[in-house]
Amino acid sequence: MVAPHISSPQGDPSAVAARKKELRQHCMATLKARDEALDSGILTHLHTLLRPLLPAVVAGVWPLPHEVNLCPLCHALVDAGATIVLPETPPRGEPLIFRRWTPHAPMMQGRFGTEFPDGPIVQPAIILVPLLGFDRTGNRLGYGGGYYDRTLAALPNACSVGYAPSCQELDSLPAGPYDKPLSCIVTEKEILRFD
Repeated sequence: MVAPHISSPQGDPSAVAARKKELRQHCMATLKARDEALDSGILTHLHTLLRPLLPAVVAGVWPLPHEVNLCPLCHALVDAGATIVLPETPPRGEPLIFRRWTPHAPMMQGRFGTEFPDGPIVQPAIILVPLLGFDRTGNRLGYGGGYYDRTLAALPNACSVGYAPSCQELDSLPAGPYDKPLSCIVTEKEILRFD
C-alpha cells in the first residue's frame, strides 16, 4: 500500500524540511513493522540488476538493526567479481568515505551505530542507497543527515541505486534544492529505472 500524499510547497525549504520530518516518522514505523521475510526479494532484484555490470566497485551498506540486510548480497557480489566498499560516516557536512570490504575485513565502529571496514579508501561506480521512503519519480527520503545527497553530488557519474521494501513507497515526496534523484529503485516487487 502506498502511503498517502502529503502536500508541500516545493519552493519553501522550511516547509520541505517539516514535511520530510513528518514523513520520516511514518516511514520509520512502517520499516520497523514490515515482514522481513520479504527482504530476500530485494536482494534477488539487486543481484539481478548488478550482476551484468560486474566487475565494478559497488558501495553497499552494513545494516542498522531495522534495515534491509545487504550482507548476503555483499558476499555474493564479491564471489561474482565485484569490489565491495562500505561507507564510513564522517563529521556532519561531509560526503561519505568508502572503504574496501572483504569477507574477512575487520569492522570498525562508526558514527550513529554504523560499522565500516578497516580497509583502503576506494571510490564506487555504483552506490546502493538505503531508503526510508521513495516515490515513482526517483525521489528518496533518507534519515535527514544529507550524507547521501552530498555523496551523490560529489560522485555525479556514479549510478545510484536505492532499495527499500515496497511498503516504503509514497505518492510523492517533497524535494529540496540539494535532493538528488536516484538512477533506479529496487523493491521486493520490481526495479524502477529513472535514467
